[in-house]
Amino acid sequence: MKRAIATAAGLLICMPVFADELNGADTAWILTSTALVLFMTIPGLSLFYAGLVRSKNVLSVLMQCFTITCVASILWLLIGYSLAFGDGGGANAFIGGLSNVLFANIGEDTLSGSIPESLFAIFQMTFAIITPALIVGGFAERMRFSAMLMFSAAWLLLVYAPICHWVWGGGWLGDLGLMDFAGGTVVHITAGVGAIVAAVVLGNRRGFPDQAMTPHNMTLTIAGAGMLWVGWFGFNGGSALAANGDAAMAILVTHISAAAGAFTWMCAEWVKYGKPSALGAVTGMVAGLGTITPASGFVGPGGGLIIGLSAGIVCFFATNYIKRGLKIDDSLDVFPVHGVGGILGTLLTGVFAANTLGVFSGQEDISIGSQVGIQAVGVLATVVYTAVVTFIILKLTGVLVGNRVDDEDELSGLDLVSHNERGYDL
Repeated sequence: MKRAIATAAGLLICMPVFADELNGADTAWILTSTALVLFMTIPGLSLFYAGLVRSKNVLSVLMQCFTITCVASILWLLIGYSLAFGDGGGANAFIGGLSNVLFANIGEDTLSGSIPESLFAIFQMTFAIITPALIVGGFAERMRFSAMLMFSAAWLLLVYAPICHWVWGGGWLGDLGLMDFAGGTVVHITAGVGAIVAAVVLGNRRGFPDQAMTPHNMTLTIAGAGMLWVGWFGFNGGSALAANGDAAMAILVTHISAAAGAFTWMCAEWVKYGKPSALGAVTGMVAGLGTITPASGFVGPGGGLIIGLSAGIVCFFATNYIKRGLKIDDSLDVFPVHGVGGILGTLLTGVFAANTLGVFSGQEDISIGSQVGIQAVGVLATVVYTAVVTFIILKLTGVLVGNRVDDEDELSGLDLVSHNERGYDL
């Protein structure tokens, strides 16, 4: 009798879970992933950025990341989720509709695949939070707080939500066959392009590039980097939306790419400048993480290694070229790390996702040439749309409230000027 019961229990466990049935394991994993992705912004990204700026601006960066979390969450509830994932009727290829305004039609029993739709909505909310928060690094130490708030809110609705719909919400890029597992286009290219457009429109910080603007607290930055590394397991692994092999492989290749990116950047810096730096190692880690993001659920460990190594080299030279060649003050290197990494990773997804590359094979039965072409279309569309709309938003905020603090306020630091507080009172 006991053996019969055990056999029956085993059969039940092994039965397939249909898409319209709640799966407890999937739900538990995405609940965990949601917490991990929010942890990436607060405190991970916040501390990472805070340590990189000068001490007179440390609170301003922390405040910007914290406030964007609040504003993005409210906007996602009000209309952002609906624009990204709602039914848009005839316009569904380009933007979602209003069927889920204020999370309408989402209840405790409403499912999205095998998880509650409420969980899917808040998991996606954490992506909508971190993407505009990444852009903070492009205009750090010189943007008015009011302009930052206005820009971030408009950018979320006019840039992030439409592109999210194009790729993941049933839009035209998804229908075209673009492969973006966790946000190479939706998160990293949009944030990187938004950051460099903001850096150009606002202009360089006072003294750049002649005056050294070194990080004031690398301990904070390394602590934040460690939190980003761990949180990224939820970012990429959670994008499987299930507790399955795709999630496990996504976590594995994410870790490999982060390690390879950090080590490669460190070695490149060692060769070029004579010494490896902690700043280089953590920046390479972020480059590896951002570059593997679109590929994470499609490629294997060998592909993940090559993508990480490529990220460390390409993003290292891109950072040097932006700063020293073009002399654009993307304060915390958002475009050369996230933007270039997102572009590189999206294109390489079309290569290493293929299951015909031997030990470097991925999971997909695709034609490399055709898929790379589709990936390139996605990259181009994302870059052009993001650049144009970001430029328009910045011009409008400049007219309405003024984008940049004046020279005296920039010299004093945004902590005192914007918040009447100091990060350190020693």
